[in-house]
Amino acid sequence: MYRAAKRFLNTFKRKSNTDKRLITAIETIVGSKPLNLYLYRLATLHSSVANVDNRGYKESNERLEYLGDAILGAAIADYLFKKYPFKDEGFLTEIRSRIVNRESLNTLGKRIGLDSIIQYDKNHSSKLSHKSLYGDTLEALVGAVYLDRGFSFCKSFIIEKLIIPYFDIQNIVESDVNFKSKLIEWAQKENHSIEFEIIHIKTEGRHKEFTAEVTVSEEKKGQGYGFSKKKAEQDAAKKTLQLLGLIEKE
Repeated sequence: MYRAAKRFLNTFKRKSNTDKRLITAIETIVGSKPLNLYLYRLATLHSSVANVDNRGYKESNERLEYLGDAILGAAIADYLFKKYPFKDEGFLTEIRSRIVNRESLNTLGKRIGLDSIIQYDKNHSSKLSHKSLYGDTLEALVGAVYLDRGFSFCKSFIIEKLIIPYFDIQNIVESDVNFKSKLIEWAQKENHSIEFEIIHIKTEGRHKEFTAEVTVSEEKKGQGYGFSKKKAEQDAAKKTLQLLGLIEKE
């Protein structure tokens, strides 16, 4: 027992300061030291600073991000399925989407401290990739935890360390503000025509950012942005309602 502990301490001492900081950060975020540190190094490595290996493969966190996205969705689906046994598929899908949307994951990534361990090119990071940086890394971290510890541990990490401390699920359920429906109802009541149009799509890698515009009785009003058409239209509807004085500006 003593020899094993001594070997571990010696191994830790030989690690670089960067690795030591990463180990401390992972232990703080996940609740346990990493078994395979390489996975976590990779999870925090953005493609903007990744090197090409001798096989011509550029190692970054993108593959882990893909895996983590699926694991995160599955864990939250399981949690909501058990928490709301009498709710239908539409309700469960909507609540899950509010938790795992890009904006929500970016905010969560920053709140748990990923900004201190992400490696990326700060000088050449585009606006779009910067917007998705923390959410992407969070998904990659989930992928790393899954490979390092297995699904059961990873699911507990997601629910107990990410969802329960940082999301008020009941508030999410009750705050059902559909700005688009609200605007359409107003337009019908006031006899105005209304149109929603996606006027621009910006693509970088597997991410897309949509720009939506609302036209009320042939007059262009609010423009909105989002990582899906639905989010962009909701944002445009919200800004239009604000321009019309129907809701207060934040």
